[in-house]
Amino acid sequence: MSLDDQKRLVRNHVDLTWNRGRMALAEQMHSKDFLYKSSFVGHPLNSTAFLTLVAQIRTAMPDLEVVIEECIAEDDKVVTWSTLIGTIQTPALGYPPSDKILSISAMAFWTLTPAGHIREICTMFDMESFRSQLGLNTRTYAEKALP
Repeated sequence: MSLDDQKRLVRNHVDLTWNRGRMALAEQMHSKDFLYKSSFVGHPLNSTAFLTLVAQIRTAMPDLEVVIEECIAEDDKVVTWSTLIGTIQTPALGYPPSDKILSISAMAFWTLTPAGHIREICTMFDMESFRSQLGLNTRTYAEKALP
């Protein structure tokens, strides 16, 4: 797979899952040992659990749009910088509904198999900015680092 093909695969996966909710098609892109790791969820998820999480978030944020700002590929890795935009219309994952349009930055590191399947996605969301936009308490990095 060329680097451009790898980037197309990742962009297609984001579009199918987060933007269009076409989970069955996206699942076909996962390897058998697929894992999703995220700062949003405290433990790794397999393919089924990942797709369930995405469906839950899409239900709570029906106007959700994920825009890939940057996509870089090297060897078997792809890195994306994305912005998630939408409103939380029903409670989700412990967060309350809000009429505010939220903008959440995320960095994801994707590992692909030689056959062109997605083996792992490791995503880091800017949760402090997310919490701040919702009007929830936040703590500076220094405060978190101190015992």
